[in-house]
Amino acid sequence: MGPTNEMVYIVDDDATIGEALSSLLRANGKRVRIFTSGREFLNFERQDDCACLILDLRMPGLNGLEVQRSISAEAGIPVIFITGRGDIQSTVTAMKEGAIDFLTKPVDEAALLASIERALELDRKLRKKTLEHANLLARYQSLTPREQQVLPLLVRGLLNKQAAGELGITEYTVQIHRGHIMRKMEADSFATLVKLASMLNLEPTNAS
Repeated sequence: MGPTNEMVYIVDDDATIGEALSSLLRANGKRVRIFTSGREFLNFERQDDCACLILDLRMPGLNGLEVQRSISAEAGIPVIFITGRGDIQSTVTAMKEGAIDFLTKPVDEAALLASIERALELDRKLRKKTLEHANLLARYQSLTPREQQVLPLLVRGLLNKQAAGELGITEYTVQIHRGHIMRKMEADSFATLVKLASMLNLEPTNAS
């Protein structure tokens, strides 16, 4: 089962098309919300657990590509474009900006449903990755300033004695900091600690 607050958003200035797509998706177990303009969608405060956006390419006001750029600059959401008047340049631009698919009207139902499943799966993975990185950053920020100085030295491969020399502290103190770092970073091995540190792109800080 997917998240209880999983949502498919539809943005199309043609209300008839929006309702038709909504009926199709609801019949296939999807929760749907329809918007008739890009601005209306951008002003909407999302509270979903997982989502994707079916976006019309050509609309009055903000067109689909402009909406895509706006959401990419803020909180991204996988986009599926639909259009009755697509062109090669628009397709290339949309895909370069990260669109999942570019479908022409009348939309093939099977193709649309398959694209939606890919988009929702991608959003689940991206949200999981974002949450994991936030948790990792929180663990790193729980380190003391001195522990944050010790960590990059250790993952560079310096021995405790060498790290102590760079920081002007005793080897025993480095050993104590190392134990605290392993615990706070929830690393079950030094190899794991190195992997976690690489995900943070740490740079050595100046000793004080």
